[in-house]
Amino acid sequence: MTAPAIPQRAWVEQIMGLPVSVHVRGDGLAGERVEKRVAEVFAELRHVDAVLSPYRDDSDLTRWEHGQLAVGEADPILAQVMTLCAEASRRTGGWFDAHGLPDPRTAEPRYDPSGLVKGWAAERAARHLADLSGYGWCLNAGGDVLVHAPDDQPPWRVGIENPNDPARIMSVVERRTGAIATSGSTHRGAHIIDPHTGRPAGGTRAVTVTGPRLLWADVYATAAAVRGATALAWIDDLAGYEALIVTSSGMLRTTGGWPTSSAKVQEERPCASW
Repeated sequence: MTAPAIPQRAWVEQIMGLPVSVHVRGDGLAGERVEKRVAEVFAELRHVDAVLSPYRDDSDLTRWEHGQLAVGEADPILAQVMTLCAEASRRTGGWFDAHGLPDPRTAEPRYDPSGLVKGWAAERAARHLADLSGYGWCLNAGGDVLVHAPDDQPPWRVGIENPNDPARIMSVVERRTGAIATSGSTHRGAHIIDPHTGRPAGGTRAVTVTGPRLLWADVYATAAAVRGATALAWIDDLAGYEALIVTSSGMLRTTGGWPTSSAKVQEERPCASW
């Protein structure tokens, strides 16, 4: 006998220049409790964008960069993110670095923490969903995904795009909880910069990292995209994190703990985000 389908609802908004979706599974999805939590997620992300966007002249980040605002006078999340970027540089051996990156509008070198902010912001915003007892949820911020499934619901199935054809997927990852982050050039071109050369990284087409924290899965995916296939051994040594890399030549390579069945190319299936 087929089990009844679990009610599911999705909300989507455009924030930080990318689509952000929240999928919730459970009963009473039109109720005030769920609506309020989802609205708080989007409000949190809009606030982060207002403070940390490198595209906005009025953001605290840009005003600090131009000497118009001291860190101590800015929203406290600016100092938090700067501290995390310094930690990210240490954790990745300098393969992640927010300094001297090209301004997205002028190409002039500047401090740009965007490679950390998206995963950090999504993880921070997901706190508003954490107390929805009995509900499953999936937060997808432009490919940075955080999920939770209670014991009486199936795990979420996250499709990983084929970088050569984003309409198809090459792998499906099932998770009850935790993060999946992908870095690559498919949607934004060669925007990932090698901090050692100042030039766009070319060693990979895409990197997906899974793990318990979206903040660090996102950072590690970005650093691995710069390092190339040699990053697999490094990620193998990171407790709780696994990776799938599509090399510049199109080869699929994975860390030792990546699910073998999920690494198969599944091009016949449409791209999914859950």
